[in-house]
Amino acid sequence: MSEVILNEENFKNEIASGVVLVDFFATWCGPCKMLAPVIEELANELSGKAKVAKLDVDQASHVAGEFGVQSIPTIIIFKDGQEVDRMIGFQGKEVLMDHINNALA
Repeated sequence: MSEVILNEENFKNEIASGVVLVDFFATWCGPCKMLAPVIEELANELSGKAKVAKLDVDQASHVAGEFGVQSIPTIIIFKDGQEVDRMIGFQGKEVLMDHINNALA
């Protein structure tokens, strides 16, 4: 399973239940490009446990603004629609996995 692509229309529905990691990114952002394969690996490994999603801040600036995303990449972990964790900048796979596991606990 690959990551879910979010936009302003589906964002609220996709984060409404369970644990969802959202990568707020932009196509022109260098660190975001470095993070992309990590996000894809997490999506595959977490299939059935947590949802992994990406939101292009240029395409969905309203959502990014709503969550106060100032720098990218920003990773926000939601649990049942509520923000439970946030990381800014490139994060390694192990760090992200630890944060997701905390949210799943």
